[in-house]
Amino acid sequence: MTTITTEELAETTLLRFATAGSVDDGKSTLVGRLLHDSKSVLTDQLEAVERVSASRGQEAPDLALLTDGLRAEREQGITIDVAYRYFATPRRRFILADTPGHVQYTRNMVTGASTAELTVILVDARNGVVEQTRRHAAIAALLRVPHAVLAVNKMDLVGYDEKVFAAIAEEFTAYATELGVPEVTAIPISALVGDNVVDPSANMDWYGGPTVLEHLETVPVAHDLSHCHARLPVQYVIRPQSADHPDYRGYAGQIAAGSFHVGEDVTVLPSGRASKISGIDLLGEPVDVAWTTQSVTLLLEDDIDISRGDLIVPSKDAPPTTQDVEATVCHVADAALTVGHRVLLKHGTRTVKAIVKDIPSRLTLDNLSLHPHPGQLVANDIGRVKIRTAEPLPVDSYADSRRTGSFILIDPNDGTTLTAGMVGESFAAPEPVKDASGDDGWDF
Repeated sequence: MTTITTEELAETTLLRFATAGSVDDGKSTLVGRLLHDSKSVLTDQLEAVERVSASRGQEAPDLALLTDGLRAEREQGITIDVAYRYFATPRRRFILADTPGHVQYTRNMVTGASTAELTVILVDARNGVVEQTRRHAAIAALLRVPHAVLAVNKMDLVGYDEKVFAAIAEEFTAYATELGVPEVTAIPISALVGDNVVDPSANMDWYGGPTVLEHLETVPVAHDLSHCHARLPVQYVIRPQSADHPDYRGYAGQIAAGSFHVGEDVTVLPSGRASKISGIDLLGEPVDVAWTTQSVTLLLEDDIDISRGDLIVPSKDAPPTTQDVEATVCHVADAALTVGHRVLLKHGTRTVKAIVKDIPSRLTLDNLSLHPHPGQLVANDIGRVKIRTAEPLPVDSYADSRRTGSFILIDPNDGTTLTAGMVGESFAAPEPVKDASGDDGWDF
């Protein structure tokens, strides 16, 4: 196994990516091959896979077992849950999410791709682009994943035919472009054999592009959150009982986007109170500047009533607060989401009561058509919702920030996550509708 020093890791960038595709397209095998051929598999893990594979009568190790961790997945030969794996090469660190291919688990694909910067969508070369391929492309577009890789798998089963690959790549690229996917890179592979996964294939000399790993290592990672509107959701107010710091009052949290610096004018939302940053503590040490994903403590010049759930933002770049949220959502719970449904809305570190005022439309992913006023959303449905919250929320558009423009809806009775939402995102412009919620006593 290639040894990577701490210094080398510190200098590499991080890429989050997800795999998607239909059942039996070979997603788990691709991930297993990627880990195996990049020398990212521990010896005991490989030995365990070899034992299980031998017990099934397989001559070669089934690399899909490196990601299919649940017993039910191994028995059925399918991926059910999202399997996360972490590995690194000298050029880059990776967090990958192997997502299920079955339509029943579309919601899990949403979970895996929600933080991804790249999606690898697999297609079986024998079957070409199918309905589930289009569903996953549509979801990647809705989630604004900036990069997409079309991996045309099982090329060994079609004789490594260039024409087969070219036809599939052309069809998928045209569809993805229509959806608004900004970039598609098509790569012909055989995950089982290893063609063009880590090492270039000797069987496809007509292909001159990168391997999957080479593309993953070199695709630009903008980390655009560092350039987004600065946002710090407050997680905790720190008041140490110390004689050395009797007046210390810090507001701790992880910076969701942008950067903050000492001396900057800031506003606390939703109260709207303004102050100035007098200090920033990072890992117990004072710093002048802090940026996205760092967990910090901000100190302000003024004593302001701030608590968990508040949002600290630059005064010159404060988002509007609203009690009316319109969003595209993916429903993930087994119980339906209905008009009039009372829920809890969690945005950042803030959780407020809310009610579903309307469901204007539901998206049919097969052909991207809209079903108007469905009345409810069931598991795996994607639709538009209008929500009224009990308290004002400072929300960004999902197009501006995937972190501060997203939220989840929670069942107030048992804490079940119902729905994942993207503020302001729209797959179409639904017609204005009348409020169909009725009078239910939650008059916000």
